[in-house]
Amino acid sequence: MVDSSNCQLLNESGSSEEADQHLYNEKKSISKTELLKNHQHRHTGEKPYGCVQCGKTFAHSGSLFKHQRIHTGEKPFGCEQCGKRFSESGHLAIHLRIHTGEKPYGCEQCGKLFTESGTLVRHQRIHTGEKPFGCGQCGKRFSESGTLVKHQRIHTGEKPFGCEQCGKRFRHSGALATHLRIHTGDKPYGCDQCGKLFTESGTLVRHQRIHTGEKPFVCGQCGKRFAESGTLVKHQRIHTGEKPFGCEQCGKRYSLSGCLAIHLRKHTGEKPFGCDQCGKRFCRSSTLSRHLRIHTGEKPYGCDQCGKRFSESGTLIKHQRIHTGEKPYGCDQCGKRFNHSGHLVIHSRTHTGEKPYGCDQCGKRFNQSGNLVIHKRTHTGEKPYGCDECGKRFNHSGNLAIHKTMHTGEKSYVCDQCGKTFAKSDYLVTHQRMHTGVKPYAGCSRGLKSLKR
Repeated sequence: MVDSSNCQLLNESGSSEEADQHLYNEKKSISKTELLKNHQHRHTGEKPYGCVQCGKTFAHSGSLFKHQRIHTGEKPFGCEQCGKRFSESGHLAIHLRIHTGEKPYGCEQCGKLFTESGTLVRHQRIHTGEKPFGCGQCGKRFSESGTLVKHQRIHTGEKPFGCEQCGKRFRHSGALATHLRIHTGDKPYGCDQCGKLFTESGTLVRHQRIHTGEKPFVCGQCGKRFAESGTLVKHQRIHTGEKPFGCEQCGKRYSLSGCLAIHLRKHTGEKPFGCDQCGKRFCRSSTLSRHLRIHTGEKPYGCDQCGKRFSESGTLIKHQRIHTGEKPYGCDQCGKRFNHSGHLVIHSRTHTGEKPYGCDQCGKRFNQSGNLVIHKRTHTGEKPYGCDECGKRFNHSGNLAIHKTMHTGEKSYVCDQCGKTFAKSDYLVTHQRMHTGVKPYAGCSRGLKSLKR
């Protein structure tokens, strides 16, 4: 609008050029005043421009104008190459660099280039170690404000991102995006060496280290290298002794969260892994895997000395000690050594007299769980071991083995003095007394009378 003074100026001078110049100077003065006011809002903290829809306030009218596009959905700036649209011209400018490959912002320390100045600023904190954003609750610091926002949701329990299909909620939008691929089956990240597909780019990166053999994460104490940072963190607890995961019921602590989860099933009785052949259930998936080999007969672990095969790697390790003679487990009290840790535990009970396994029917106690299992069959009458030839059944696998020698005629116990063979070990022991002259019952009058009868 031109005021009366401007009209008067035009009439007096008779020149429109002078009037136009006067108008330009006046507008320029107004524009400078507006800029000054907007600038002063930074110092005063004043935000005079408010959104009528959500109430958010802004220091600049232009910022309000851009904000309102969130509510209207307006995206006036479009990419001519792919058609993608944006609410701000600056966002379009950054997007165009995807097509042009332009990366105008470079790191002075490592030379890495970026399409956005903000990405460069965040990258430079890797070199400086700067972490300007701190959590008000636990004091943990972060190099990016967005990472702090995500972290704070751990304290608040906020999970603002929800799956429309199953209702599951997430703290991070990225976690929701990854979760949605479970429903869609989408696996956009593919390995260029073996073709395997993944739902997450990070999983692909870790997978590729199988092919390259790369182990970028190093333990500072022992030098051992790992392909994943998480595996290094778990390993370091061996050195520190840290056990951050504790059971609320019994107080037992663990270095791994997975070990705690498995332990908790002892209290809950949960056995989530079931055998589809016999229905037996297990609290660990690995235990189920080993159990399945009973049905399949698979024995993937072979001894390189005698060729004997085993269904479990641990059983192979124990077997190999027969060849090496290694007995790594020693008794602190008598010095006797064993090739299995379990054998040492059982042996130690001969010194302590401990019998931790009790029969719930008659109260008799045993120092081995296996002996209790066998004993219980005297109450139940169970005889799970049957002879293939005559059908006779036994409550102990050892008794079945002895019985089978009646059919085969096998006599595997040999006297080292005269060469006579026996089907049972106790027959051999009795026979050897002929050579040694040992009379173990000589001092027992009651025993002799009972024998004479």
